[in-house]
Amino acid sequence: MANELLDALIALEKQKGISRDVLIEAIEAALVTAYKRNFNQAQNVRVDLNLDNGSMKVYSRKDVMEEVLDDRLHISLEDAKQVNPAFELGDIVEQEVTPRNFGRIAAQTAKQVVTQRVREAERGLIYEEYVDREEDIVNGVVERLDARNIYVGLGKVEAVLPVNEQIQTETYRPHERIKVYITKVERTTRGPQVFVSRTHPGLLRRLFEMEVPEIYDGIVEIKSIAREAGDRSKISVVAHNDDVDPVGSCVGAKGSRVQTIVNELNGEKIDIVEWSEDPVVFVANALSPSKVLDVQVHEEEKSTTVVVPDYQLSLAIGKRGQNARLAAKLTGWKIDIKSETDARELGIYPSAHASENFDLEDEEYEENIDDNFDLYKDDEE
Repeated sequence: MANELLDALIALEKQKGISRDVLIEAIEAALVTAYKRNFNQAQNVRVDLNLDNGSMKVYSRKDVMEEVLDDRLHISLEDAKQVNPAFELGDIVEQEVTPRNFGRIAAQTAKQVVTQRVREAERGLIYEEYVDREEDIVNGVVERLDARNIYVGLGKVEAVLPVNEQIQTETYRPHERIKVYITKVERTTRGPQVFVSRTHPGLLRRLFEMEVPEIYDGIVEIKSIAREAGDRSKISVVAHNDDVDPVGSCVGAKGSRVQTIVNELNGEKIDIVEWSEDPVVFVANALSPSKVLDVQVHEEEKSTTVVVPDYQLSLAIGKRGQNARLAAKLTGWKIDIKSETDARELGIYPSAHASENFDLEDEEYEENIDDNFDLYKDDEE
């Protein structure tokens, strides 16, 4: 048995990366427990597993004491000197107590320990692999569904897609391939537990990094994302090279790049705007596709008042206020939208800087909207 066990441990060390010494220590500890359980022994014992010569022995360990309180744990100095005259008080006397049929029990115990340690090692490797992939996008296959969760196979592990991380407009079918975003990896007694999402803004970020080389290379940076999953999203981008158009890079020729992402998200509209450190410009861009006449900034309240043409008020606000709500999330500024007529009646428009920042001809404005991949013709409905 010892030779077979040794061969098995060597093979495991090569295949699974589990140290042979660690396994031997674990087997010896388990054999101590097995000895006490199977032979109704309560004394302090040690198991010596020597795979080189095939021996397996059990030794009782007793402390040398002046007064023996428990003969299973203690031995008198007089009795100890009969074993070896060199023993002194406080030493430990070891005597072999290996049972005759201990080999059978040892074989069963060793098999159980090795199996358990291999399982633990595999779980540890899987955990380390996926914990390094938190906040990353992976391909998976829908394996099964229950009343709340969807379970997605990622190859070595089954991930959980909770109901609050599912896009409500999507239907998930068994064996369907989907891209998911890893939000959290936990170590549990049953192995690593991976949680994924289809609604997280990080999914949108990773999709753009995969589809747009300029983002992957760091030439274009995604500054912020506002997302209402399954319906509409806005992202702000900036180029670190003056020769690169950040919005055009993300949109692609004839909208090819962004359309690929829209298709992956089953028709979710994506509004790409250029980021600016100037809140006046950034808020105006964020309200795309609406034309903006003026943005008045109130620094203390971190809010803005935006003036738009009367005929574009509903477009600026969006269906159920969605366009304005996403623009506010994207910029981090509160946005109060006024029509041109109302703003003039309140005496807040025109302001001194209105024509400076927003003197766009209709033709130029339409060109900007086309570049921004206009998907919003129903916003005024």
